[in-house]
Order: sequence, then C-alpha cells, then structure tokens
Amino acid sequence: MSAIRPTTNPSAAPAILRVNLAALAANYRLLKSKTEATVAGVIKADAYGLGVEPVFKTLLKEGCGMFFAATPDEAMKLRANDARAEIMVLGGLYEGAEDFYASRGLTPVLNSLEECQRWADTAGRFAQKLPAVLHYDTGMNRLGLHPLDRPETRAFEVRMVMSHFVSSEDKASPINERQAAAFERIAQAWPGTFKSLCNSSGLFRNEDWHYDLVRPGIALYGGNPTPEAKNPMQPVVSLHVRVLQTREVRKGESAGYNATHIFKQDTRLATVALGYADGFPRGGSNAAKLYWKGQPCPIRGRVSMDLVIVETGHLEEPPHPGDWLEVLGLHQDTDALAGDCGTISYNILTALGPRYRRLYET
Repeated sequence: MSAIRPTTNPSAAPAILRVNLAALAANYRLLKSKTEATVAGVIKADAYGLGVEPVFKTLLKEGCGMFFAATPDEAMKLRANDARAEIMVLGGLYEGAEDFYASRGLTPVLNSLEECQRWADTAGRFAQKLPAVLHYDTGMNRLGLHPLDRPETRAFEVRMVMSHFVSSEDKASPINERQAAAFERIAQAWPGTFKSLCNSSGLFRNEDWHYDLVRPGIALYGGNPTPEAKNPMQPVVSLHVRVLQTREVRKGESAGYNATHIFKQDTRLATVALGYADGFPRGGSNAAKLYWKGQPCPIRGRVSMDLVIVETGHLEEPPHPGDWLEVLGLHQDTDALAGDCGTISYNILTALGPRYRRLYET
C-alpha cells in the first residue's frame, strides 16, 4: 500500500487521518457483486468527509459513471474532474439556477410539480431535451413529489424515477415494506424508465427492491449497512491524534471545563490534540474513549474546542507526549465511536475537520 505524501511535514501535524482508497474500491466492488443493478456513488458532503476529489477519481477507475451530490456547488466539484460522468443533484432545482444546471450538464432531482415546470421551461429555452430525475416521497415527508403526481414531462427526459427509504437500516421496520409497495405502484406508472429505491442498507435487504440502480453512500466509506450483523464492508478511515501533555492527578481533583468529572482515586491523564473544532462530537464528553496499543482510555471531562483529556492511569505502559492515540482504526470504527457519542456514523464522518493531516493510501 502506498500513500500520497503530504505537502508539509507530518511531524508538525496534530492528527493524522488516513483514507484507504483501496478499501473504498473494494467496497464498491463488493456492492456491485450484490446486485445486477447499476451501482451509483453517493459522494455528497465532501464524499462523507473523506475528500471528494480522490474518492470521485477512485470510483471512476472502478467503472462508476453515475454520481449523486446534494447541491449544485458539490456537483460542480465533480464536473471539474470529469466532463462525462452523470451527476445528479439531490437537493432539487434551485430557483434562479436553472441555466446553471443546464449549461454545466447537471441533472436535477426534481422534487415538486413546480420544479418540473421550471425544468420544462428551461429545456424549451435551450432547445434540448434536458435530463432529470423524478423523486417521489413514499414516507419520508421531506422532499419529493406526491405519489399521485404525474408531471408533464414531454419537454425533458425523465432519466430516472426514485424514492428513498425511511429506515432501511432497521431490518424489522414495517415501513420498509410499505414504502416498497408504494414505490412499486409509482414504478408501474413509469414503464420503460429507470427506477431507483435502495440506499446502502436497502441494497442488503431485498433483491426485489434493487430495480435498475442502487445508491450506496455510507457503505462505500466503511459504515455498516446491516447493523444487526457483522459489518461486511472494509474500513476506509483511520484517525490518530497526538498526545500533547501528560500529568498526575489526585483523588478529588477534576478534569476539563466546569469540573464535570471528579476523580475517585489518584490517576494519570493525557491531553490530546482533538476537539469539537475538529468535528469530534461534544457528546463524547465523559462517554467516549480513545485507544493506546489496543487498550481503551476513557475521556474525562468535557470535549473542548481543541483538546480532549483521557485517563491513562490503568495502563502499565502509558503514552508520553508525542505518542499517537487511536480515535478510529483497528479497535474502534465509526459506528462504535458514534454509539458512545450518542450520534451516528454519518455524523462522525461528515464532521471530519480540516486540521487533520490527510494521507490517501492506494
């Protein structure tokens, strides 16, 4: 495995974030092996915090030709790296930006009859049958056309009809079957048109739900699409942070802002270069843990902007200033850390901060 060298000396970095692009590629291949449908890449939010350009290029090399972004600006970062890929904008057709989409080859995911009309008008002005995706709401009550809506589409090309699961990560949820049935009724109204329903978890639930295209996101980046079972995906991200200082503390002393942790015995602490400014959840205060040589070091006190305190008094060989503690890696994945912080793995990834020194391994 090789690494893209950083532009500055890693010894000056407070934290090292490694993104394993080979694992990302392997995850894409695994997802392809699970279905006969086209496998698109959802790379919104800076590719779930991993860096959109290297992720995009890796998926292109694996043969992925269809991508979903959330906003026009996100989509343009993809377009700048490839003129041919089909890039769909999940957030819909921004009013006033219709010509921007059309002139740059972006495909809007149309979420309302009003958006459909504006796109039809745009296609007329451009004298082209511009592509679009129709998004139907089957239970999320967030974005999307009503299931009974049948927009006038003669002026543009309906590239695909899609919907989105509410809780496909919950295998037992009855909502999944209800949504699948609702989408099947919608699909019958659009014969001969590409259909898409499944996200990462949906892909693993029922082959009948795959239709023509699946849209994995979190699974690409190593998140578990089947929380009730062992994670089938390879880990893509590891994160290690520098120990800045160690100290001895006495029974009855406290740690961090507002003294939210009081020590019941003498112990040892390590302060590391990590905080909520780096995207580490404040919910990890007095709850999450970092790892030193495979051993957990619980966070004591509140997560602050730039610093986290962990207890190391239970370790026979504790870390010293300059050593590196594992935040994400062999002993703690994004799902485990998210559980301790009272959040979800999506939040852990998309919050990864710009102060981490990023190494892309291929």
